[in-house]
Amino acid sequence: MNHSIMFPLLLPLLGSMSILLFKGFSLKIQKVLSVFFSVSLILANIFTLCMIVDKGDLIYQMGNWNAPFGITFVLDRLSSTMLLLTSLLASGALWYALKSDSDKRGEHFHVLFHLQLFGINGAFLTGDLFNLFVFFEVLLLASYAMLLHGHGKKRTKFGIHYMVINLVGSSIFLFAVGALYGVLGTLNIADLALKISQLPSDNTAVIATAGLLLLIVFGLKAAMFPLYFWLPGAYSSATAPVAALFAIMTKIGIYAIIRIHGTLFGELAGELSYYYLPWVLGLGVITLILSTIGVMGSQTLKEQVAYLVLISVSVLLIAIGINTPASMTGAIYYLIHSTLITGGLFLLADVIASLRAEYKDRFERTPPYQMMIRAGSLFFAYAIATSSMPPFSGFLGKMMILMAALSSQWMFLIFAVILITGLGVIISLTKTGTLLFYHTKNEEEQIESSLDKSIFYPILYLFALTLLLVFFANPITAFIDQVSATIFDNQEYILKVLSKDSL
Repeated sequence: MNHSIMFPLLLPLLGSMSILLFKGFSLKIQKVLSVFFSVSLILANIFTLCMIVDKGDLIYQMGNWNAPFGITFVLDRLSSTMLLLTSLLASGALWYALKSDSDKRGEHFHVLFHLQLFGINGAFLTGDLFNLFVFFEVLLLASYAMLLHGHGKKRTKFGIHYMVINLVGSSIFLFAVGALYGVLGTLNIADLALKISQLPSDNTAVIATAGLLLLIVFGLKAAMFPLYFWLPGAYSSATAPVAALFAIMTKIGIYAIIRIHGTLFGELAGELSYYYLPWVLGLGVITLILSTIGVMGSQTLKEQVAYLVLISVSVLLIAIGINTPASMTGAIYYLIHSTLITGGLFLLADVIASLRAEYKDRFERTPPYQMMIRAGSLFFAYAIATSSMPPFSGFLGKMMILMAALSSQWMFLIFAVILITGLGVIISLTKTGTLLFYHTKNEEEQIESSLDKSIFYPILYLFALTLLLVFFANPITAFIDQVSATIFDNQEYILKVLSKDSL
């Protein structure tokens, strides 16, 4: 058996356990272990990605129990892409945590950091609906503690909101899982899809209801309207490396909609084939409008970045709602871009807040401050990329989605909403940059800062990764085209998972 498929799960789990064992020793040892396992995870994900490109999708049945009776893990092009993206983002967040000493603000930062990666990676790898629930709980438990890391009244307040609403979501998840198991007698994703394709008409309403309950749960994770109100406060109050890592959290909800609903209620689902898409498209449009209003009305830079996360989620929901291989290619490409950019923006917002001293990241005039040109140049580059303007990767991703929308019956609505809200984002970020870096109180003495220039390296690193999306756009989009093809080929997914020849 090729056990390397389990590396993305075992490495963060071993990392958290190892760091916990060395808790009584110096923090330096914990940092070394944390970096070691973070780098090892990137290498392992590159290796597994190359492996599936060479050998094709891999199915791992734990204990040699054939599906649907055992625990199934699926490593395909989609899951391996998400795993590599998570490890790259996490390495930038960890790098910043070490440079800014954010990991010293509370206990067990490195343990929780790798435990959360374990939960995230498990959610991307699992081929079983109940195990998806389990991994959701693991990553949520770690994220509760990570959100409160560093203490503070604001973090506690929004941490409680985040915890309560996710507990409600977990309860709804269990109701949906119970309904599916009660009717179909299985929770293996491939087996569920097979049995839904053969579903009698009498049970259609129950399964449709269960599917909508799952959409509520995944919509909550993705922060889809009307379930997004928890995100701006929670993300803006978290420490910078935690907020940067959380940039992938909403994408887990997006992934779950693509994987679960796209497989269970795909073209083979008969009466229920793609019945959820109008909800996804409509709620995506509403979320995009409201999140743009949030960007324009934000009072701090971190709050504005949190709403930019919502905008990226909205665009992805619209792309899923268009439901073509071309729109899915654009969605995945834009997902990679937006995750790295918003993660880097959270780090940059924290640097700017530190440089402005008591003014922090509030939108108000300040005296000039040290490294203002350096920070302003980076903000300018990030703002262009976030606004999806050429020549950066966001422009390519949105163009793919808009080109795919030409075949949709909602073409005019999609074009109007995406283009008008995009203009609103450009205006808002222009205003933000002008206030933070141009309209300063030049008559007052410069604000001094003790920050080292190396604090910008993790931010540059994440931005450089998005440049690779541009430089290697042709091979990357060719690979993503293959990812999109496998997403729409439900029959091949079902046959591979349920085959007795799987690993």
